[in-house]
Amino acid sequence: MAYATNHTTLAPASGRSLSTLFADLVARYERHRKFRQTVLELQSLSNRELADLGMNRSMIRRVALEAVSEH
Repeated sequence: MAYATNHTTLAPASGRSLSTLFADLVARYERHRKFRQTVLELQSLSNRELADLGMNRSMIRRVALEAVSEH
């Protein structure tokens, strides 16, 4: 009697190792954490304090995104 066995392995996406994927995930989390912290700190400022920085409330998200963007 013959038995057939099918073994499948999970290959990392596009040839990337799991450690690379994990490092990317950690980096994304850190960028998101920095973004949220920046938004919260800017939101805590008064309109006058924001104006002193040359900003208004509608600019907070954009400024926070620029703070975490990779150049």
